[in-house]
Amino acid sequence: MRVAMYYSNQDVRLEEMPVPQIGPGEVLMRVEASGICGTDLLEWYRRHKAPLVLGHEVAGVIAAVGKGVEHYKEGARICTAHHVPCNTCHYCLGGHHTVCDTLRQTNFDPGGFAEYVRLPRINVEQGIFPLPDGVSFEEATFVEPLACVLRGQRLAHLQPGQTVLVIGSGVAGLLHIQLARTSGAGYVIATDIVDYRLEAARRFGADIAVHAKDYTPASLRQAADGRLADLVVICSGATSAINQGLESVERGGTVLFFAPTEPGVSVPISVNDLFWRNEITLTSSYGGSPGDYAAALGLIQAGKIRVRAIITHRLGLAETGLGFQLVARAQDSLKVIIEPQR
Repeated sequence: MRVAMYYSNQDVRLEEMPVPQIGPGEVLMRVEASGICGTDLLEWYRRHKAPLVLGHEVAGVIAAVGKGVEHYKEGARICTAHHVPCNTCHYCLGGHHTVCDTLRQTNFDPGGFAEYVRLPRINVEQGIFPLPDGVSFEEATFVEPLACVLRGQRLAHLQPGQTVLVIGSGVAGLLHIQLARTSGAGYVIATDIVDYRLEAARRFGADIAVHAKDYTPASLRQAADGRLADLVVICSGATSAINQGLESVERGGTVLFFAPTEPGVSVPISVNDLFWRNEITLTSSYGGSPGDYAAALGLIQAGKIRVRAIITHRLGLAETGLGFQLVARAQDSLKVIIEPQR
């Protein structure tokens, strides 16, 4: 089968490898659509593992089932989770499924930028989600990123009527904007450094979208009846974005760190200014649990989160390298979808 083999962000090659052989309890999925995630481009995180096949936002059709698989049949349309929890450990029982040791060790074989992937038994048991007839393969690639966004806002305890500041209006930021709106946010402000994304933020529900260089906490107060943001969602790993977020949270508010930084980055925090008397919460989130996946699929099926309109490029497997360049430039693209069967 054909795969897009990752060597670096500038070197993604179309190569051949055998179709994975499935064993008992496993499933072979024919990949119909696979989204390029911003984390696929984190070279400091990926390159030392290269060469490898990336791609974790996937949807497709069951091509074969292993012995003992009873709940899924060939030809079924599905999306799937690449990381799945055990649901029985200390972390899972405490509601922290995405820090489960099992979740951090699981994956499918080889990756979504391939014609076929093998789903191990635990992924079959915990991470397959049948697609309703009204949800396309390309829409289903958003189940994973939307699950991450759902988890983040749930951990941040977003409440109806609150003011939300989203720093960074890429795909994750646009999903955060839409979900905040769906959850009843009173006012949503978005920032970015790219005009193309600022316009997208307005289309997807931001009351105001302002260039990061023009944004100040004072301008937020002016727009939000004299207050700062009840929830700040930082969807950029830039130090400047983090500092803006920490300066923009209202008393009793929450800052959600949603994006990773470069390795070794630290930010000084004033304990008195942020915490003493102000009751500000700093929190983070990673990934999504099976429950988050199911909820995300439900929101997409119901049309409450518009995802198709975020797609700007649909490319064949041989064009995966071009897709990486489009995402890396972050100028005139939002979601780039790879269609491995093309």
